[in-house]
Amino acid sequence: MFSKALIATDLSPVSFVVVKHLGGLKALGTKDCLLLQCLGLGELPGIAFGTIRDLLISNLAEQKRILEKQGFRVNTEVVMGSPQVEINKLAHEKKYPLVVVGSHGNTLASEILLGGVSSAVIHHAIKPTLLIRINIDNKKNFHLGKSDFLNHVLFPTDFSKNADNAFAYLQKMVESEAKRVTLLHVQNKTRITPHLVHRLAEFNKIDMERLEKMKEKLTSKSKASVNIQVDSGYPMTEIIRQSKKNKASLILMGSQGHGFVSEIFLGSVSHNVARNSKVPVLLIPMTR
Repeated sequence: MFSKALIATDLSPVSFVVVKHLGGLKALGTKDCLLLQCLGLGELPGIAFGTIRDLLISNLAEQKRILEKQGFRVNTEVVMGSPQVEINKLAHEKKYPLVVVGSHGNTLASEILLGGVSSAVIHHAIKPTLLIRINIDNKKNFHLGKSDFLNHVLFPTDFSKNADNAFAYLQKMVESEAKRVTLLHVQNKTRITPHLVHRLAEFNKIDMERLEKMKEKLTSKSKASVNIQVDSGYPMTEIIRQSKKNKASLILMGSQGHGFVSEIFLGSVSHNVARNSKVPVLLIPMTR
């Protein structure tokens, strides 16, 4: 599915937390990785270029060894320029089917609120992007969400064309090693209230039937446990609630479509899911 992965890294301690927990990529088919360090022109001001170069060489060499111990073949590369531009550019040019980005740390991984680089990478993504969320406790210790990505996959859908595109990836995951899957549709409260409340039962019936058909496609290809769920409320809130309730190991979503999935470029629901999720989020962009 994802034979190669481009892993965005930096000089932060958090980047080491990320690479130490990427063994789960093997279940997604990953064998080859590119560790990419982007150095912006204004980064690390006041430090001599030779010092920066030495830090980069040491950093990448150590992270490469960590990934190799996990069974990956690893290349490294350093580029100058804007990370959000270079990451997506190289993923396209070098035909990497997956981009991996951390969501907390310094520079590249500093966006605990996804207000900078990580957010920009997602905005401009033309390849599936896996966002690894690093959590911080009260003592400022770093904790990584689950890295066994296929233990329990939560798949929110609005039945749009791009959701169908993301569903194709879910089918491949089920054919691989996915153990559990929850198919989720959220009846958007803001669109139903107040004029369509009387039709909620009708909508639920229609959408449950849709989810049942999706379940049949998945269970016909594997022995994975597949549950279906139709909720009513605010989509982002319900997706996060379900991820916690069901102890999801990965949230898989389309990053452009109709309804709540369509607003990835507006920083709405999909961004809010990525911002608030305690587990990794894999966003599948529209095919271009």
